[in-house]
Amino acid sequence: MSLETEAVLDRRALRRRLSAWRTGFLIAAVVAAGALAYAMGGPDLTRPRHIARVTIEGLITEDRPQLQMLQRLATAKNVSGVILSINSGGGTTTGGEALFEAIRNLAKNKPVVAQFGTVAASAAYICGLSADHIVARGNSITGSVGVIFQWPEVSGLLDKLGVKMNEIKSGPLKAEPGLFAPVTPGGRQAAEQMVAESQIWFLGLVKSRRGVDTAAIPGLEQGRVFSGREALTYKLVDEIGGEDEAIKWLESRPGVTPGLRVIDWQPRRDNSFSVFRAMASATAGLWRGSGDDGGIWQTIDTIRSRLSLDGLVSVWQPHEK
Repeated sequence: MSLETEAVLDRRALRRRLSAWRTGFLIAAVVAAGALAYAMGGPDLTRPRHIARVTIEGLITEDRPQLQMLQRLATAKNVSGVILSINSGGGTTTGGEALFEAIRNLAKNKPVVAQFGTVAASAAYICGLSADHIVARGNSITGSVGVIFQWPEVSGLLDKLGVKMNEIKSGPLKAEPGLFAPVTPGGRQAAEQMVAESQIWFLGLVKSRRGVDTAAIPGLEQGRVFSGREALTYKLVDEIGGEDEAIKWLESRPGVTPGLRVIDWQPRRDNSFSVFRAMASATAGLWRGSGDDGGIWQTIDTIRSRLSLDGLVSVWQPHEK
């Protein structure tokens, strides 16, 4: 083989190696760029102009990743409007309050419409009140305007077991009501005052956001639920329909171009594998055009939150009996 032929073969081999290196470098650069975009707010920021769908479902708590996502939405230049897809029986009153405030801040920059699914009651209705427009199914369950403060009391069981709890308190209302003794008249009165004050706040939201006289709506101040059709009659919602009607309303708002794609936004969930998960999610997002996937991590967060529910609660569930 001549020297010239060997040189040609060497150049071809070198060219193939360089091509392989370039391909590997390009893949690494894409993954790194995706991870960087994820760290700065997720692949959501790399998408074309669209309508963002935010799903609020299950037990509502003061969820920091969800609140941070709403903050990103407020400043995302590629988002023209927001659909709140709500399907929840409620949760903690503070969780509903935090979402209400975050969504109202979001609504200062973008039109927000709420679309009620099977149920949007109690703290979930608080979230709906934060929207500029509410669309409900005719058979959606909504309302349940009210606050609950519940606690277990096992003093009777302790007496049967022969167990006595001793305590020294700094004041008669400290730790009242408690788990290990019947509630005192003073403790009950304090709890009732707290619930009543929170109920006044909740009713104030309904009055100011819906422009209604809550006392004139049968059962509303007593915590009853309404179907979507009843809620429309009492002006607790604005329209009967589903997501199509929510999109049509958004398209009637200034700055929202008809025909925009609807894309889900989901909170980022931190975990011990956050770096690898961020890279995997960002890379997958380049192909499927979706945000951070909740998956098993969100399921674990939901289970954990159900086991730690405490404080004032605005939640509705039908009785099992």
